[in-house]
Amino acid sequence: MTTSITPAPLEIHPRLASALPERLLHPGRLLWTPKELAELTGTAAAELATPLRRLLRFDAERRWWARLALTDGVEVWLLSWLPGQRTAPHDHGGAAGAFTVLQGELTEEYRYPGGPIRQRVHAAGRPIGFGPGRAHRVGNTFAAPAASVHAYSPPLVRTREYSSLADVPAEPPPVPVVLPR
Repeated sequence: MTTSITPAPLEIHPRLASALPERLLHPGRLLWTPKELAELTGTAAAELATPLRRLLRFDAERRWWARLALTDGVEVWLLSWLPGQRTAPHDHGGAAGAFTVLQGELTEEYRYPGGPIRQRVHAAGRPIGFGPGRAHRVGNTFAAPAASVHAYSPPLVRTREYSSLADVPAEPPPVPVVLPR
C-alpha cells in the first residue's frame, strides 16, 4: 500500500525567519536521506544554537515542541525535555528521521523491524540519522533539562505508537510518496 502526502509550502518559524537560511532546507528536495537529515539537524543545532535557545520553552506538564520549518520534502522541529519526560514507543510511519541534541543528553531505546532492542545515549552536538523502519522511545533520563532538533522526510507522516518496542512489526511501513505540486 502506498500513502500519498499532499505537498506543503515553504514555512519557517516566524522567530527564525532571519536566522534560518533557506539554503539549509533545500526547498526543491522532495525526499531526504537519513544522512542528509542528520546533517541538517547537526547544522541547525550548531549554527542556530542561540536563536533556538531563545525560542526554547520547558513545560513541567508535558514535553514542549515547535515546528521550525516545513518544505515539500522535510519538516524540522525543536523539542524540550525536562528530567523524566519521554515519548511513548513509536515509529515515524515510514518517514526517515534524524535528531541532534542541542543541550543536555537524551537516552534512546530503539529497534528496527525483526531486530533486537538497543539503547544509546545521545550527547549534545552528535547528529543521528535513521531509516524509515526504526521505532524508538526517546527520553531525558538525566538530571538536567535537554533540547533537541529533529527532522523527518517525507514530512507530515503520522507516527505509530506501540505499547512497547517488542510490539514493532517485522515489516517496516512503506515509505510515503510525496506528490509534486
